[in-house]
Amino acid sequence: MPVIKSSAELRNDYNGISQFCHNYAEPVFITKNGKGDLAVMSIEAYEQLTARCELYDLLKDGMQDVRDGNTRPLSAAMSDIRSRRKR
Repeated sequence: MPVIKSSAELRNDYNGISQFCHNYAEPVFITKNGKGDLAVMSIEAYEQLTARCELYDLLKDGMQDVRDGNTRPLSAAMSDIRSRRKR
């Protein structure tokens, strides 16, 4: 269940909302004049969310490489890595 607070609550109870965001890795939705306006979350939760999105993008690129046939056997890749380490 999402946590929804008004902009007045954010102004009057910033510390409480901040503590909630740090204790629970979920956003608090802030309303203005009864309509959704902002989503507030801790820096840690934000960094985790953006890292997950970046990982999904990398996985999507990798899946596209598989579909396009841009792959090679693991043994060949490992051989290349080992030869580069010896230089």
